[in-house]
Amino acid sequence: MEDLRRRIPDKKEPESRPDSESDHRDELDSEDDKVDVAQSIPQGTDKTPEVFTDVLSGLPSRWRNWVIRTIFTLFMIGLFGFIIYLGPLALMITTLLVQVKCFEEIINIGYAVYRIHGLPWFRSLSWYFLLTSNYFFYGESLVDYFGVVINRTEYLKFLVTYHRFISFCLYVSGFVWFVLSLVKKYYMKQFSLFAWTHVALLIVVTQSYLIIQNIFTGLIWFIIPVSMIVCNDVWAYLFGFFFGRTPLIKLSPKKTWEGFIGGGIATVIFGLIASYILCQYQYFVCPIEYTEDAGRMTMECDPSPLFRPQQYILPQSFGSVATAIGFSGTVTLYPFLLHSLSMSLFSSVIGPFGGFFASGFKRAFKIKDFGDVIPGHGGIMDRFDCQYLMATFVNVYISSFIQTSSPQKILQQVLTLKPEQQLSLFNMLKFELEERGILSRSPMIQP
Repeated sequence: MEDLRRRIPDKKEPESRPDSESDHRDELDSEDDKVDVAQSIPQGTDKTPEVFTDVLSGLPSRWRNWVIRTIFTLFMIGLFGFIIYLGPLALMITTLLVQVKCFEEIINIGYAVYRIHGLPWFRSLSWYFLLTSNYFFYGESLVDYFGVVINRTEYLKFLVTYHRFISFCLYVSGFVWFVLSLVKKYYMKQFSLFAWTHVALLIVVTQSYLIIQNIFTGLIWFIIPVSMIVCNDVWAYLFGFFFGRTPLIKLSPKKTWEGFIGGGIATVIFGLIASYILCQYQYFVCPIEYTEDAGRMTMECDPSPLFRPQQYILPQSFGSVATAIGFSGTVTLYPFLLHSLSMSLFSSVIGPFGGFFASGFKRAFKIKDFGDVIPGHGGIMDRFDCQYLMATFVNVYISSFIQTSSPQKILQQVLTLKPEQQLSLFNMLKFELEERGILSRSPMIQP
């Protein structure tokens, strides 16, 4: 019996799983955490303001939505025109406010999906990273365009010299803060939202920084692309609403080929007309620069050749046809119109894919809108999904085909050199200008 007892081990209590396995199981067990995101995120496409409830009550839902959408579209176009009238500073502030609201809408979806309202610090961390990103990007703009002035203010010179290092320190502080806030059993959710926050920053903050750069290049580089996206959206909706029969893409079932093509043609025509009008005014074509004499930002300049009428000789095949019908073989137009044509084609063909991307994102979480700020339209992000893609294209287009080095940026870099290096650079530049006959010869300046 004793030998038998030795062979049969005592009955043991079930072994507890190691903490790591238990934690992993808790992280992956998301069935209990699933929520209806649409109930958490307010939806605005079908929202009818109380003011219009009685007036539009007799209309079918399709037409009621059309009327509300039209009213608020006209309101937003009017508001956009008023902000342009207020000037570039108002446009920059508006860009910042739109950026903050878009970020909030994207982050709110993340909170709803992962149900982590009780986790410590994460909401604060998301906004901290937004502030840090804005400090870096908007600081870069200030250094580029106002660095010469800021450098002459002693207590601001430190911020200019070490701007990137300060920005890095701020980000690292947030990174350490995030690591210290990690909570057992919620690692997967917290890291998912950490990634979610950074993707939101990439989509929203980076693009708004590019929009600011476009504004500094000249209001026309901001107004025309933004207006093209608005025009394409409006006319694609109208063509699709009245004539749409052929579905365009499964991600957005209401989009039709008729709307896509009609909106594209309307955008090209609108872009050429609007560009022709704006090219005639300094206010729209001059870059925004800080003038020390005036002590403020100015938009006064001699328009570049891009905004002056130029004569173009038509290709021989077109020229012969033009001559045959009584026209000369040349055409006079603003060179900017050719660039406007490129932008209108992009906004018509590629721009809508920003909207398709947003549609796919919303479908993934079974929501119709990012919010309900704008009745008939949804959230702010619903209206700006294509704008961010367009802003990136315009910025890349300017840097690739238009913009040359800015004297302000070069001067800012020169001021960071040591005094003897600045003198050496001055003498070299002076020698080159004298060789080209731009300056009369004079003795070199010694350190």
